[in-house]
Amino acid sequence: MNTLRTFIATEIPASIRRRIKEHIDQLRTAFPDVRASWTREDNLHLTLKFLGDVPVSRIPALSDAVAEAAHTIEPIDLIVSGCGTFPPHGRPKVLWIGLREGTACILSASSSQDAGSADVPYVSSEHALTALHAAVEDACAAAGFERELRPYHPHLTIARLRDSKGSRALAEQHREPGFPPQTFTVSELVVFRSELSSQGSKHSALSRHELG
Repeated sequence: MNTLRTFIATEIPASIRRRIKEHIDQLRTAFPDVRASWTREDNLHLTLKFLGDVPVSRIPALSDAVAEAAHTIEPIDLIVSGCGTFPPHGRPKVLWIGLREGTACILSASSSQDAGSADVPYVSSEHALTALHAAVEDACAAAGFERELRPYHPHLTIARLRDSKGSRALAEQHREPGFPPQTFTVSELVVFRSELSSQGSKHSALSRHELG
């Protein structure tokens, strides 16, 4: 069966990706001997759902589900800020840069049973990014794709550390200066294909879906 390694994400503006790349370059220069897999600049995305191998015949249904989710959420502002590690204590294995919501989200009234009118939008009490992630999970589940049971923690992975040697010092320098806040607007969801090779993964868009 032909399959595509697939995930759903939002893109990060080029200006912010360049700033993250500068942060990565500083760390790599300071710790050249630390064994790590560093995220390439063009692979910096905010992943909302990783599906793994999806049959090619199911890609249209996946795209339709993502389109449905996108239409229930208006564009939202996100702030890229802060640095951390997974796990937060002990030997670090992943370096990440954080994201948080800049605004509340607005959902179309037709997406809620509590809405009084199908023509009047309402402001949800949920946080924007949480609501966006939930909309994606709900639409994909309705289309027959398995839910992710782990809690969603939005972040941008910049490195996976392959060895303990020097990892704590690297993580400390990563966290210490933090990352200056950078704001951008999420206006679409993208279904991506990820192709693995000896040079790393290559991501290409299979479909794009505007929010709102």
